[in-house]
Amino acid sequence: MSRSKQKGRQMFPVLPRFAAFLAALALTVTGCSNSSSSTEGQSATRTAEAAESLKGICPDPVVIQSSWWPEAEHGGYYQLLGKNAQVDKSKKLISGPLVINGADSGVKLEIRAGGPANNFTPPSTTLYLDRSVMLGGAETDQAVQISKDQPVLAVFARMEVSPAALMWDPAAHPAFKTIADIGRTDTKVLYSQGATYMDYLTGSGILKQSQVDGSYDGTPSRFIAEGGKIAQQGYVTSEVYQYEQELPQWKRPLAWQLFNDAGFPTYPEAMSIRADRKDELAPCLRRLVPALQRSTADYAADPKATNELIVNLVKDYGGFEYSLERAQWAVDTMKQHGILSNGNNGTIGDFEEDRVQKIIDITRPIFASQHNPIRDGLKPSDLYTNEFIDPTIGLQP
Repeated sequence: MSRSKQKGRQMFPVLPRFAAFLAALALTVTGCSNSSSSTEGQSATRTAEAAESLKGICPDPVVIQSSWWPEAEHGGYYQLLGKNAQVDKSKKLISGPLVINGADSGVKLEIRAGGPANNFTPPSTTLYLDRSVMLGGAETDQAVQISKDQPVLAVFARMEVSPAALMWDPAAHPAFKTIADIGRTDTKVLYSQGATYMDYLTGSGILKQSQVDGSYDGTPSRFIAEGGKIAQQGYVTSEVYQYEQELPQWKRPLAWQLFNDAGFPTYPEAMSIRADRKDELAPCLRRLVPALQRSTADYAADPKATNELIVNLVKDYGGFEYSLERAQWAVDTMKQHGILSNGNNGTIGDFEEDRVQKIIDITRPIFASQHNPIRDGLKPSDLYTNEFIDPTIGLQP
């Protein structure tokens, strides 16, 4: 799920929440402190088994660059933070012991906020700008787009399906059940310019080029002003709750369909490394990726403590309003709709070759038409690996 902006030739999809978020760039909150966001290790699994030590095997700290403010979609890696984590409000990051199975792994974990917090620099770009960053999120279509000049390799799919969707008012459009239904009308579709899935929808004839409008600014103002007569992009993990529960101007049901279910099965913000660092980082990844699998499964089973951390961090960073209720709703929604799931097997975080190949096939002509050719002979194994995944780890029913 990318919400990143990039100057120059890389035009990644953008799904901003509010125009007010941009004001966060002007905030100058300083100081490093023991914030109220500091938390005890969040693992729901407490066993007598000590965590495998990562000391001398992994970078210290292990640095993860996020794509946005802290939110429930990132819960799996915030779950790994141990007690007495330190918050640096000015740098918008948190660091603390990396905890596995309730035990200190011997290295620290540092998680850096993204989006407005780092001038919308995509995590995949940060991997090349700052070598201290080990992991960053990259959607499969983004990885295809930068495969020639800044190749990244996905090692863990922290969500099975992207929560990005097109949403509409079911009262204004009772006949709409899918995005394809919208395309059979002249209903205006509002989205953020540069979204690859929109190029797919218009290029495949699901939507008409004449009906799409790339001027979405992330605020609900136009959708509300139009009385819901238009359709608009959003996240089922956030905007749907915001509109239905928090916006007094709306507060009524929305209908929606995931872009995934309309034929664009990108992996959202898969945890990725620089492709040229695989051999260097492999010993660490063999232990860290299963830890990410377990922490994500633990978070899905019991997200309360980590959600409290996330909500406090958003406040500390001066981000948007994010409530415990919205965070819990996001977790419930992700599990209900297969966004956070084991996919077609019992394993969380692995990749399917056919899905990755489909994104390559869809996006190759799109990027060629934008004069952004991808790597010659690009194949799925250039974009992901399952070799560090433990197939026995999955979400519990």
